[in-house]
Amino acid sequence: MNFLELRFLDVIDIFLVAFLLYQLYMLTKGTVAINIFAGLIGIYLIWLLVKALNMQLLGLILGQVMGVGVIALIIVFQQEIRNFLIIIGTKYLNNKTLSIEHIFATFIRDEKPKVKIASIVKACKSMATTKTGALIVIERESNLDIYVTTGDRIQARTSSRLLEAIFFKNSPLHDGGVIIRGDEIWAARCVLPVTSRHDIPAHMGLRHRAAIGVSENTDAL
Repeated sequence: MNFLELRFLDVIDIFLVAFLLYQLYMLTKGTVAINIFAGLIGIYLIWLLVKALNMQLLGLILGQVMGVGVIALIIVFQQEIRNFLIIIGTKYLNNKTLSIEHIFATFIRDEKPKVKIASIVKACKSMATTKTGALIVIERESNLDIYVTTGDRIQARTSSRLLEAIFFKNSPLHDGGVIIRGDEIWAARCVLPVTSRHDIPAHMGLRHRAAIGVSENTDAL
């Protein structure tokens, strides 16, 4: 019986589809997009029922809606599609071994400066004792220049004292995020994208939502 035959490629096909559906679910989980997606599935099921019952007028209207379904999906889920492509690009297709940067680095042997984790931890511990809020973004593979341009350039060596001075409540730079690139505080007072998730606890403010938002749009820490 041919319909029971299962090839190795069929297993791979099923696995890839399951993986894509899982990634889409994780992107839309907790957002309004999951409700929209459920609504579209509902409309599609109604359309199938209308066709089965041969209801001409309603079937024609729903048929027109389904005819522009792909375009509508792109418009409605443009943010989720963008996030999905970012995940594919940064997590699965960004091979450091094959990157141009890595190839040139093998010749010039110039390593990227490492983040001064100890200074950041020390500053966070100190600010925690005084309940001082801070939003620190550490750049990884995704370039954060688009957010750097929204703030004030600093380009100073990372130190705990400088971080504490930036986030001091009377400092003109404390509002917004600090972006750290390599061993330098690259910019402060940066405006970051706010997450559109609806399952965030109510006690979390815009600073928390911005932290989640930048982690959704980039691979930054």
